[in-house]
Amino acid sequence: MDSYLLNKFKNKQNCSSNGFTLLELLVSVVIISILAAISVPSWLAFVDTQRLNTAQNEVYLAIRQAQSQAIKNKLTWQVSFREQNDIVQWAVYPPKNPANTIWNNLDSNVRLDAETTSDKSNGVKQIQFDERGHFIPPFRRITLSSKSGGKAKRCVYISTILGAMRTAKENDKPDKDGKYCY
Repeated sequence: MDSYLLNKFKNKQNCSSNGFTLLELLVSVVIISILAAISVPSWLAFVDTQRLNTAQNEVYLAIRQAQSQAIKNKLTWQVSFREQNDIVQWAVYPPKNPANTIWNNLDSNVRLDAETTSDKSNGVKQIQFDERGHFIPPFRRITLSSKSGGKAKRCVYISTILGAMRTAKENDKPDKDGKYCY
């Protein structure tokens, strides 16, 4: 009986063990780490760009809402932007009745860029439309950028006195005013 157990033990030693060696595991971890180091920055840039696109669309719709309310109510309406607790907020309201204003938040990773041009009153940037929905000059541009940095910018322009609007994104070269979002 002892020889039977001894033979069984010897057979087990000759069999290769299943699984991975430590070297194989280390190589796998190194390869996965390299792939992650390459792909994570690209993924974060993609997410930032999507946040900016969403915020740009929200700003565009807010400006359109102010214009539409001005025409509908035959009164001057405005859209305002401010930074409250490091979050960009917007509101649409008639300037003669700002007390009932409801402020809406943009994504917390988006900020108003220095390229933003609009009238500023008490830290609030304003764009107004008259009773016909015409833009009250001067020229306005709302520019958004990411708080995490990067070159990505998104803009909403009011192009004409009639209130025509367009959106734009960052360019490699600045325009005549030194702005990159045009």
